[in-house]
Amino acid sequence: MTSRNTGVSAAGILRRMSITSPHAVLRRRLGLPLLTLYGVGITIGAGIYVLIGAVAGHAGRAAPWSFVIAGLAMAFTVGSYAELATRYPVSAGEAAYVRAAFNSRPASTLTGLITIAIGIVSSATVALGAAGYIGQFVDWPRGVIATAVITVLGVVAAWGILESVLLASLFTLIEAGGLIVIIAAALHGGVPFLDALVTLPPLEPRALSGVFYASLLAFFAFIGFEDLANVVEEAKAPERNIPRAMMLTLTISTALYLAVAAIAVTAVPPAELARSSAPLSLVFRAVAGLSPATISVIAIVATLNTILAQMTMAARVVYGMARQGDLPRHAGHVHARTATPLVATALIVTATIALALTVPFERLAESTSVATLVVFVLVNLSLLRVRHRRIRAAGPHVRVPLWMPVAGLVSCAAMIAAVLLG
Repeated sequence: MTSRNTGVSAAGILRRMSITSPHAVLRRRLGLPLLTLYGVGITIGAGIYVLIGAVAGHAGRAAPWSFVIAGLAMAFTVGSYAELATRYPVSAGEAAYVRAAFNSRPASTLTGLITIAIGIVSSATVALGAAGYIGQFVDWPRGVIATAVITVLGVVAAWGILESVLLASLFTLIEAGGLIVIIAAALHGGVPFLDALVTLPPLEPRALSGVFYASLLAFFAFIGFEDLANVVEEAKAPERNIPRAMMLTLTISTALYLAVAAIAVTAVPPAELARSSAPLSLVFRAVAGLSPATISVIAIVATLNTILAQMTMAARVVYGMARQGDLPRHAGHVHARTATPLVATALIVTATIALALTVPFERLAESTSVATLVVFVLVNLSLLRVRHRRIRAAGPHVRVPLWMPVAGLVSCAAMIAAVLLG
């Protein structure tokens, strides 16, 4: 196919990506509420519980505006994912998008492998973070705790997608509940945080530079919605529910982040937040009178949610790539009773444990962010390429304005440059 071919059918591309198999397949068990809770849980994850201090340290009382900028930048890529996920509703979404756009199996395979690596590395990173929190209550070596956490959550992921998402949804309600407690306590205590939401930052170069740099940090608090693209084969009415879940995830997360950021910089001096390794514990004590143990428990729940969701996502990408022939087909086997890819899940759990036990925490964390942004760049490029080639969709799909993938491409490329040069 060339860029002049305007009659390419998405149905034909999807057929080449799939394998006709007599074995069990994934089941559509996830409606809009569970998809939204899944997306919000991954996105909130552990990010806001850690990042607020760093954001406040650079942006000061203008920290909420950094989250506004980051949320707007992320919205462009959310739009690209929404259209591509409905054009190509298959697992291994990012790999499928690149294959459809560029008709390149090596590029598709590389994209899928990067996505799998992101899931494994981020799971290992957060597992080590969870082990640190759990170690406050259990006197075990960090490696033992991390291994136990990954193994137990791997069993849950293998048990079934509905069971996994139901547990993740419970975790989401708890971790979001922690943020809502802060907001409710601030309202009840008369904390004047609304001023921080409506006051523009000082229009001077130094202040604006701090706000924009902090928005680079805040951007990573919004990563996670993209995992919805890789459970599309288990979503009910995916052409309708996946885009809605993505937009609801972004909207809910942004609203929570703005309120919590405004409360944090109002209740606690930004410099003090920046110095703390657990900044939200300071906010909890300032506005709700809760002990550090409370925030530790909620942080544990947040980290467990992220690990479960990331391992589930990575296993679905392995499954999808096996179905389209980029990985051994045995890795795409779905168990008839659980309707989950057991081999793929076992591979992800094993790799995650190996990384958690051998690679330093800092190195794991650094590698996740750039790899995620590279995938975002490829997704935005893929939508531009699909539009340029006028590839027809196989069924109903979302169609976003062309400027959205352009803006998404530019913003993600700028983020990569900022991270690498920083």
